[in-house]
Amino acid sequence: MLGSQQMRKALSIAMAGTILLAGCHRKRVAQAPPPAPTPVAPAVSTPPAVSTVPTPAAPAPPLEPGETGVASWYGHPFHGRASASGEIYDMEQMTAAHRTLPFGTMVRVFDLDNEKSVDVRINDRGPFVDGRIIDLSHAAARAIEMIGPGTARVRLEILSAPVPVQSYFGVQVGAFRNRTSAEGLRLAMEAKYGRARVVQRADTPGWWHVVVGLELTENGAHALASRIRDEDSSVTTAFVVRLDSV
Repeated sequence: MLGSQQMRKALSIAMAGTILLAGCHRKRVAQAPPPAPTPVAPAVSTPPAVSTVPTPAAPAPPLEPGETGVASWYGHPFHGRASASGEIYDMEQMTAAHRTLPFGTMVRVFDLDNEKSVDVRINDRGPFVDGRIIDLSHAAARAIEMIGPGTARVRLEILSAPVPVQSYFGVQVGAFRNRTSAEGLRLAMEAKYGRARVVQRADTPGWWHVVVGLELTENGAHALASRIRDEDSSVTTAFVVRLDSV
């Protein structure tokens, strides 16, 4: 039998082992993980408020300023004949003749005296009279009450024009019923200015027109016209014309 002292020693050892085991057991207990953070929705930017005020429409482009001068009109005997563009001239359509504007150009004609206006389409060449800038059809002249007076002081505004193509310009220095007379002036002009020719136009049958030069720009033709007026006193008229065929 163990003595009391030995029993107390054995009891002390057993208790120490129990405490050690208990301590080890506490160390192996799994700790609950901390709760996951509550997800936060990403911030959504609020779009700016859309204005309900309508945007004002862009203003219409201004009309292109044009010439100011004298307008005339024409009807018979040209009605029913081919115009310079090849179109049959109808004096009751809103058309007009101009010396340089491309065929198909839309022009507004303002009468400077009675303030009436009419829109016309260029489909012919003319007027071949110094000081005049446009020849209106009978219908267009009637629209601005120009039939009686025959002429009027007007201002032209270009409304629209076709896509530009390569054009040439010359200076008309005379028109003759006699071709021999026209050829005489052509030879004199050719000797001075290098290029001149005699042409006929469908809108002026029976007339021979003497045209000098072959300029790429209208400004170049105007410069040539000024030179001819300054250098040749025998020329009584010199105005720029578009050469629709060269």
